[in-house]
Amino acid sequence: MTHTGGCACGGVRFVVHGALAPVIACHCESCRRWSGYYWAAMEIPRERFEWTASATLAGWQSSAGVMRRFCRVCGASLCFDEAGADHIEIAPGAFDALTGQATIGHIYCAEAGDYYQLDAATPCYPYDEPPGGVPGG
Repeated sequence: MTHTGGCACGGVRFVVHGALAPVIACHCESCRRWSGYYWAAMEIPRERFEWTASATLAGWQSSAGVMRRFCRVCGASLCFDEAGADHIEIAPGAFDALTGQATIGHIYCAEAGDYYQLDAATPCYPYDEPPGGVPGG
């Protein structure tokens, strides 16, 4: 099973081989500023992810060891890429087809914006994920 995706203008494309992961939403100030709302992503193992077109792929180092990658033409926010991590965090909205996944948790809820409401039915953590990750993730 493969899943393809990319940016809005088509300059950046990727493929994920195998199953997709559930979605985690981050409400930290950095993610909100970068995405314009809050950031949501799927953790995909690096060995199952590849860039298939990257001519317009750019990155911004938001903190030590973290690159936020985007298309320098259309501006699409694509991934959170932490050096040394065994996974890459991909925006679910960047996939070409529906993902079949749901948001299973929210992190950094203590920094959430005041312009939206969090879903009370989905676990919300004040800061990072609990040890062992978000249940179901």
